[in-house]
Amino acid sequence: MKKYIRLFNTIKYLKFTQVYYRLFYFIRNRFRKISKFKYEFVKSSNSIPLNLIDSCEYYSTNKDDEFTMLNLSKRFSDKIDWNFSEYGKLWIYNLTYFEYLKEKENISLIYDFIENISSIKDGLEPFPISLRGINWIKFLTKYEIKDKKIDDSLYAQYYILIDKLEYHLLGNHLLENGFSLLFGAYYFQNEVFYKKAKKILTKELDEQILDDGAHFELSPMYHQLMLFRVLDCINLVQNNNWKNKDLLMFLEGKASLMLGWLENISYQNGEIPLFNDSANKIAPSSKKLFEYASQLNIEITYKNLNQSGYRKITKENYECMLDIGEIGASYIPGHAHADTFNFELCIKEKPFIVDTGLSSYNIGKQRNIERSTKAHNTVEINNENSSEVWGGFRVANRANIIELIEKEDFIKATHDGYKKKFSILHTREWKFEKDKIIINDTLNKKCQAIARLHFYPDIIESEILNKINLEKLEYKIQNYDYASEFNKTIKALVLEIRFKKELKLEINI
Repeated sequence: MKKYIRLFNTIKYLKFTQVYYRLFYFIRNRFRKISKFKYEFVKSSNSIPLNLIDSCEYYSTNKDDEFTMLNLSKRFSDKIDWNFSEYGKLWIYNLTYFEYLKEKENISLIYDFIENISSIKDGLEPFPISLRGINWIKFLTKYEIKDKKIDDSLYAQYYILIDKLEYHLLGNHLLENGFSLLFGAYYFQNEVFYKKAKKILTKELDEQILDDGAHFELSPMYHQLMLFRVLDCINLVQNNNWKNKDLLMFLEGKASLMLGWLENISYQNGEIPLFNDSANKIAPSSKKLFEYASQLNIEITYKNLNQSGYRKITKENYECMLDIGEIGASYIPGHAHADTFNFELCIKEKPFIVDTGLSSYNIGKQRNIERSTKAHNTVEINNENSSEVWGGFRVANRANIIELIEKEDFIKATHDGYKKKFSILHTREWKFEKDKIIINDTLNKKCQAIARLHFYPDIIESEILNKINLEKLEYKIQNYDYASEFNKTIKALVLEIRFKKELKLEINI
């Protein structure tokens, strides 16, 4: 019974569109299986040479026949296995994104993919088709390659994409479909692709970019990725005359807002907080994105952090980043964590208190740990999560912010994530002084509570004891796995403080 209640509390947040398309695609797939329907993998096309300035470089590489992505390498001894599953689905996706196309000779990899396309599985899902389409077009444009075999395969793949757009998911997935269709529309001067791309991008960017400029899934990493795509689309529309630069002003306005949010959220050292599903070396860095935007002459629009639920307090010697927002986005919370009232702290541009990060999307123990309340700098009650994260990318009951007071150098907020199970409300206050941060946690009744602070790997125990007043508190310091990148963890220290109802912490800078 419990699992059905959890399922109901998950799907009740979905939009009608998501439910409709899940059912529609399910039923259509059944009929197509019976009728032995198959997509065309070659479609006669006519491409038009494009003009593009150089974009940001990717982290994926292919050197000496070895693919390296997400800190995992694989050399295929005989032939490339485009369905290689040993490293998990995200690695297969990355293999078929073709982000490693760096040299002209890499065209042989495209030929290999085309030769084997009929046997490819995950790589023909709409998301990898979307990213691959953009990357092939950028590669072909850079090296001025006109190749009928590649064009006809790519054209057919775009027709597969437009047949199964990710309306069942929405969010960044549908946006990626739209970005790619815009590239396909320009490359093939295809009105069907353009009409669909324009419809998706105008609707989704208006919804997904919040008033303060944040991408609504509230992951700084995904914000960087979505901004990168918007900048790539501006590059495309700015430098090619088709459609009289129809979308240019709209895209530039969104990029301007997104750049402002990214600058607000980035630390002075250029790093981003690893809130929700965020890791380094996936998206281009903030520095690279600002440089790219500058080349495209995009001005930055600055707005105060607000709707995203993030706040940044900056003093002479420290920067503190807080999460006082709700689960986002409500109908696609796959990248959300149970991290209400989480925070990070940089002292003199060096990380001190950090989010534990993200190392894996593989559904299982590690994914569950990294999304859990105990993996964040907040309070866990009775060994339960503040929001019910489950299934790798799902959230059932969620913590809601029911009180928020903001004054100069003071923030107070209350969430109800533990109200249903334990009738407990958690209130956290932050007071920011020149050389000190005071954090007060209050629960409305006694229980078994643990407040945790996770430290950057080079922080040692004596430094923790020197900066945080732990007198008369029940605490212990242990190890945890810090994951600043996928498939890469480093041992670091976590401070755990047990309390019943009230806790006061002072962090001396």
